[in-house]
Amino acid sequence: MKTFKDIIAWKKGYASTLKIYQATAGLPRNEEFGLKSQMRRAAVSVVSNIAEGFKRRWINDSIHFCNLSESSLEELKCQTMLAFDLHYIDEQMYKELSALEDETGRLLYGWIHAQHKA
Repeated sequence: MKTFKDIIAWKKGYASTLKIYQATAGLPRNEEFGLKSQMRRAAVSVVSNIAEGFKRRWINDSIHFCNLSESSLEELKCQTMLAFDLHYIDEQMYKELSALEDETGRLLYGWIHAQHKA
């Protein structure tokens, strides 16, 4: 792989991040610095940590950043559920986001385990 953009988990996470931005655009104004900001920051953290880990010279450093990415992804899953339960996003959007988040998680798990074997 030449760049972090070649990592399938990053690609799926990036698609999820774009979808999060779309989904949170309609959140109430009173959530501007609350849930909206948190969801966006968590989503950006997922892909940013994968990218940062990709450039680390030591495998343990790379895996550490992927673990941070996994943690941010779990945070995002919780926030997506909150947004749905608070009726900020509809069921269709919730299902789309959840599917992207779950797939990102599976791919990220696979990427981490592939690095352990390298």
